Amino acid sequence: MLETLTFRDAVELAVVERSGFVESRHAGAAVVLSAEGEIIAQHGNADAVILPRSSLKPLQAVASLTAGAALDGEQLALGTASHSGTDRHVEVVREILTAGGLTEDDLACPPAWPTDADARREMIGDHAGQARIRMNCSGKHALMLRACVATGWPTDGYLDPSHPLQVHIREVVERLTGEKIAHTSVDGCGAPVHAITLTGLARGIHRIGTASERSPFALHRVAGTLVRAVRENPWTIAGPGEPDTIAIETLGVFAKGGAEGIMVMVAPNGTTVALKILDGSGRAATIVAATLLARAGALSDADVATLAAALPLAVLGGGEPVGVVRAVPGI
Repeated sequence: MLETLTFRDAVELAVVERSGFVESRHAGAAVVLSAEGEIIAQHGNADAVILPRSSLKPLQAVASLTAGAALDGEQLALGTASHSGTDRHVEVVREILTAGGLTEDDLACPPAWPTDADARREMIGDHAGQARIRMNCSGKHALMLRACVATGWPTDGYLDPSHPLQVHIREVVERLTGEKIAHTSVDGCGAPVHAITLTGLARGIHRIGTASERSPFALHRVAGTLVRAVRENPWTIAGPGEPDTIAIETLGVFAKGGAEGIMVMVAPNGTTVALKILDGSGRAATIVAATLLARAGALSDADVATLAAALPLAVLGGGEPVGVVRAVPGI
């Protein structure tokens, strides 16, 4: 059976400190690419195969755009999001569907509660049930459906790996990462998710994060448009208080976390990091990524401190902060 990096492949990336005592440790692997796309730092086995989970969404979004989905601004940013299901998110996803002659019933992602506490509480108070459009991947699914409508592909079965859209996405992922897909699994939302190396993921995200909207190549133009849309609308990518949104708002980076401890981040100058926390926890992923960019000279230590203050990294004791989740000094 194919598997991700092992304990032997991992290095310590972060610790959880409580009242001066290191209570827990997060190990994993990470790779940093320069603004030109060259590997400048590697921690652990960055050639290990991983499932990028939602960190694959920017690549999937670029593929949907090159297949004909014509979105911009908030709608485009929602197409690469793992949103928290607020009413504002749902409104934009519904706009994407309606403009393509689609409805919520066309979504093949599973019904879910919003992860936003206020939205969930309001739905429960209204005796509403789980809904597909509230699922955090509904924007990605709406974008995929719009690609099918634009190209004339059937919307039924659009998540099947043999569907023309998914075949196209696979080809684009291989083109952007520069490597063959090692394995295809089913993501939490039901869409195919492709196993690639951590370095391959970094290359793909770097190509998207540094793409120019004035490029002669259509793929690069739409990638540049996507990154601009996310940076101009950081609320779309996750939601209030969510790490991706906080990082984009605070630092102007392009950030996309994924389940099971995956994180990709592109600094304004193009320096890129991709990482995997081995235990699957994402609580340290954002601050570790920013720290690695600072070590590479792409962010300042003050930038990292500002981000750390905005992220939910405090360790509480008796309801008061007594410690912190932090990146280890050695990375």
